[in-house]
Amino acid sequence: MAPSVLVASTLRKKVLKVLFISLLLDLISFTFILPLFPKLLEFYRDHEFARGDSDTILSRILRLLNTYKNSFAKPINDRYDIVLLGGALGSLFSFLQAIASPIIGSLSDKYGRRTALLWSMVGNILSVALWVAATDFRTFLASRVVGGLSEGNVQLAMAIATDISDESQRGATMALVGVCFSIAFTFGPALGAALSNITTVAANPFATAAGFSLFLIVTETIYLYKCLPETLPVATAAKPAEDGVTKVTEESKPVVRTNSHTILNATHFFFILFFSGMEFSLPFMTYDLFSYGSAQSGKLLGFIGLVASILQGSVVRRLHPLQVVQTGVLSCALAFFLLGRVETQKGLYTAAALLAITSATVVTGLNSLSSFEAAAGERGNKLGNHRSFGQIGRSLGPLIFCSLYWWAGREVAYMVGGTGMVGVCALVFGGLKMPSGTETRRVAHEKK
Repeated sequence: MAPSVLVASTLRKKVLKVLFISLLLDLISFTFILPLFPKLLEFYRDHEFARGDSDTILSRILRLLNTYKNSFAKPINDRYDIVLLGGALGSLFSFLQAIASPIIGSLSDKYGRRTALLWSMVGNILSVALWVAATDFRTFLASRVVGGLSEGNVQLAMAIATDISDESQRGATMALVGVCFSIAFTFGPALGAALSNITTVAANPFATAAGFSLFLIVTETIYLYKCLPETLPVATAAKPAEDGVTKVTEESKPVVRTNSHTILNATHFFFILFFSGMEFSLPFMTYDLFSYGSAQSGKLLGFIGLVASILQGSVVRRLHPLQVVQTGVLSCALAFFLLGRVETQKGLYTAAALLAITSATVVTGLNSLSSFEAAAGERGNKLGNHRSFGQIGRSLGPLIFCSLYWWAGREVAYMVGGTGMVGVCALVFGGLKMPSGTETRRVAHEKK
C-alpha cells in the first residue's frame, strides 16, 4: 500500500512541528483536570448541599447513584459517592466522544483535516470557557458535554500523521503523537494541581486552573490557524505547491488488508474497557488508600508520563506496531494484579512504571496498525471509527470498574481487571498480524 501523495521532506517536517506543538498545548490543557476530580466533585456536592437546594441536577444524579448503590444493600463510606459520580462523568464524556468521532473523521475526509480541526477547536474553547464560569455543577456538566462532542484533536492528529507518512515512517510518526501524550501527562496534572491551589474567584476555586487551560486552548487555535497546512491528499493534490514544497501525486493503489478493522476495533474496545476503568479509578484508589491530595496525584501521573515519554522517544518508535501492542498489554496485565495487592507507595510506583509502559505502547500501536488498513480517502473515517470503539470502552469502563471497586473492594476489582487483560493478551497474540512487508520497509528506511 502506497500513499496517494508523496510529501516532500520540508513539508513533512513543518507539519510534524505544528502537530507536536499544538498537541502538547491541547493535551497539557486536557490533563489539568485529572488530579482535581475528587476535590472538584466534592466542592460542587458540598456547595449545593450548603445551599439546601434538593432539586438540582447534581442532587438528582446523586439520588440516582445512591439508588443504584443501595440496591446492593452494602453500607459504605460517603467517599464512594464521589467515586461513582466521577465514574459516571467519565463515562458520559467518552460516550459523547464515541458518537462524535466517526462524524468528525468523515467530515475531515470530505472537507479537509485543517477545517475539521479548527471547528473542533471552537468547541474546545467553548467547553473550557464554561469550566471557567462553572460556579455550579450544572455549568460544569455542560462543559463536559460540549467537550465530549467537540474533542477531535487526537484522532485528527492521527489522520494528519498518516497523511504525511509512508509505511516505513508510520510507526515513528505515531510514536511522536504518543510522546505528546506522555509529556502532557508528565507536566499537565502537576501544573493543574498547583494552579488549583491559587484561588482567584471565590465562587469557583478551580477558576485559575480552568483559566490557564483556556489560555492554552486559544493559543493552540491561533497557532493552528496560522501555521497548519492542509494534508488531506484529495484536497492537496489539486493545489499548486506552496513555499517551494513539491507534492508528487501518484495513482492510489488498492489496500491489501492484513488485519481486519473488526478485529482491530474489538481489540481497542476491550483494552480500553479494562484499562480506562483502572486508569480512572487510580486517583480515587490513592485518595482512599494513601489519602493522596491533588499534588500527590499529579506527581504520580507525572511520573507515569515521564517514563512513557522516555520509552516512546527511545524504544517504541523503533519497534513494529504489533510488538509495541504486545509489550503494552502484557505490562498492563501485570500492573492490574499488582495494584490489587499494593500496600506501600513503593509498590504503587512499581505498578505506575508498568502503566507507563502500557501508556507508551498500546494505543499508539493499535492506531498504527489501523492506519495500515485504510486508503488515503478513508483514513479520517476509519481512524474515527477505531477511536469510537475505544471511546465506547472508555464510556463503560470507569462506571463499571468504579462500581465493582465499591461493591467488591479493591482486590476483587483489580483481579477482575487483570483477568480481563489476560483475555486481551490472547486476542492480541492470537488475532493480530504484522502487515506484510512493513518490517522490511522499516529496516530499509532506517538504513537510509
